[in-house]
Amino acid sequence: MIIYPAIDLRGGRVVRLTEGKFDQEKSYGDDPLAVAREFAAAGATWLHVVDLDGAKDPTKRQTALVEKIARGSGLRVQTGGGIRDEAQIEALLAAGAERVIVGSLAAREPARVRDWLARFGAEQIILSPDVRLDADGTPRVAAAGWQESTGLALDDLLNGYLPAGLIHILCTDISRDGKLTGPNTALYSQLVKRFPSLQIQASGGVSSLDDLRGLQTTGSAGAIVGRALYEKKFTLQEALAC
Repeated sequence: MIIYPAIDLRGGRVVRLTEGKFDQEKSYGDDPLAVAREFAAAGATWLHVVDLDGAKDPTKRQTALVEKIARGSGLRVQTGGGIRDEAQIEALLAAGAERVIVGSLAAREPARVRDWLARFGAEQIILSPDVRLDADGTPRVAAAGWQESTGLALDDLLNGYLPAGLIHILCTDISRDGKLTGPNTALYSQLVKRFPSLQIQASGGVSSLDDLRGLQTTGSAGAIVGRALYEKKFTLQEALAC
């Protein structure tokens, strides 16, 4: 399982939001490149970067900063945040990103995103279905920065992409994000069993090394770790070692 330390960018700073809410922000520094280099020095190989400004307003994308991090850290970078068109994907790949994360559009315009998979390749595109569990426990996909529900069941979304060659998904349980309450291991275990051809990254709630060990037992291909690192619940070296 690959550990992906996370950097969320807002106004050039490193921040974390709770449940994606912009009014619940905590800042963790003004030098994202220095943070990325610290992760690299600790042994990380990948970095997860979210452009919160770009997610909110595509005219304020921080592509130049993403490029600075990708080229200056020595880490392989997957990045996204409000991706809406091919030009944004092209710009991020040209900036040195290895994978571009597509979120809301994957549910809203699946035909368009399937075309992107064909054009850019399944290794360059990672779908990011963010979910809330309904009353029956069915994960349903949210959109618009988690503020809206599409009503679409996660399984239906993924089944629609399998014929297009989808490989990578990053699934966040919104109710766990930024809260340090532990990841939804049952969700990821079920996903791995139902979709064995997919490389599934787990996101949301990691607060301890035991959480990471639990995710590893689900068969998840990766785990996003953010706030727990910044608040020193454990070190990145410890996470990589476990």
